[in-house]
Amino acid sequence: MTPLKAWLIAVTEPVVVIIDAMALVLIALATAVVFVQALRLALRGHPTNVERRAVWLAYGRWLVAGLTMQLAADIIESSIYTDWDAIGQLAVIAVIRTFLNYFLERDIEEVRERQHAPRPTPDPS
Repeated sequence: MTPLKAWLIAVTEPVVVIIDAMALVLIALATAVVFVQALRLALRGHPTNVERRAVWLAYGRWLVAGLTMQLAADIIESSIYTDWDAIGQLAVIAVIRTFLNYFLERDIEEVRERQHAPRPTPDPS
């Protein structure tokens, strides 16, 4: 192994672990915050759809951020893999994370559009 390749591996491995740890902390904290918010809504009784959507949207944004960070770690990690089995496993993980990210972002956008859509006014007659 060349000294440059050894240096790349030595630098990449801890960076990937740090990014994965950051994503873990982000998602764990977001989950704890959303749990507390949802619990408050439930204990208060009869939360509105707007309140529930606001909690869900905030959580979705944090999940997208965490998934994006994990995908970044996967991309960096791919630079040090040399065998096809490891690359294949990483590719499958990256595809799954990308699809999760895509569908989560799409759902968030749909909810956001519904929130900002003009509401029909009731017919006074």
